[in-house]
Amino acid sequence: MHIPDGYVDLPLAVLFAALSVAALSYAARRVGGEISDTRAPLVGVVAAGVFAAQMLNWPIPGGTSAHFVGGAFAAILLGPHLGALAVATVVAVQALVFGDGGLVVLGANVFNMAVVEVYVGYAVYRLVAPYGEFRAAFAAGWLGITAGALTAGLQLGLSSAFQYELLTTLAIMGVGHLVLGLVEGAITAVVYRYLAQARPDLRPTAAPEPEVSA
Repeated sequence: MHIPDGYVDLPLAVLFAALSVAALSYAARRVGGEISDTRAPLVGVVAAGVFAAQMLNWPIPGGTSAHFVGGAFAAILLGPHLGALAVATVVAVQALVFGDGGLVVLGANVFNMAVVEVYVGYAVYRLVAPYGEFRAAFAAGWLGITAGALTAGLQLGLSSAFQYELLTTLAIMGVGHLVLGLVEGAITAVVYRYLAQARPDLRPTAAPEPEVSA
């Protein structure tokens, strides 16, 4: 899903960069004091896992690539705001250090993977969670990555490099990731179930640890 430079027109790249900055600024304000001493290592572990997952990508028709993103997984474990900041950091490092995704379109890539996928995935998880956390994690991973792919298709389809073939790019990105998203959904659900069993305190529904008074 990393879009390289030259595939999105400059005005659109600037627009989505501004939207990403606004969304992440909001997320940073909402995070506040969420990162406690016990939670900080989890942020690092989740970010490292997302980084490793996103390095495994393969090309699909339409000029871009598909890969595991992990945005919904980050949102479930960290919450949507901290999850968005973690995934945005991963996407930025990949672009700046490894050249995975263009620099001009960095804002667009962040918007697709760190904003749309994270927040959509979290909303789906919360909606489906009453019917089972495993189902909710699967649906979040599946529909989250599909939503991110659709915004990427929108950016490509509104650009001259793809001759403004909006319906074509939406179909390629949407249908392709709707199928590939089943894999992401399955991985999200399986890993979440494992962590929920091994470390039930990490579950979003787990009660907070009581404060120890001096």
